[in-house]
Amino acid sequence: MAQRVTPAEVQEIIDTTIALDPFITAANLTVDQHLLNHGLSAALLKEIERWLAAHLAAMRDPRASAESLGDASSTYEGQSGLGLDHTRYGQQVKVLDPTGTLATLGAPAATLVVNR
Repeated sequence: MAQRVTPAEVQEIIDTTIALDPFITAANLTVDQHLLNHGLSAALLKEIERWLAAHLAAMRDPRASAESLGDASSTYEGQSGLGLDHTRYGQQVKVLDPTGTLATLGAPAATLVVNR
């Protein structure tokens, strides 16, 4: 399916100078693959795609969460292994996705071990 959002629409929620097309493409493919047949409105799919593209861009270009001038120190948002929780944009994707599908992508499969 055609991309639902433009770089300008993604830049409304994330301030960045990097090219957003690769992230929009990835977000579009993800939304099409995992959410298209869940009965969500076109408007909601568009918003999920927009916030997911911003999340992917932020993963590529992490945001500083703290900076200091003396001895030039910076701390960046998130840590690896958090999935959508890594960025505020991904956290919004989880809020927008009523199916919960995107929140489970990449999560380890559950295992059951029975000790006798």
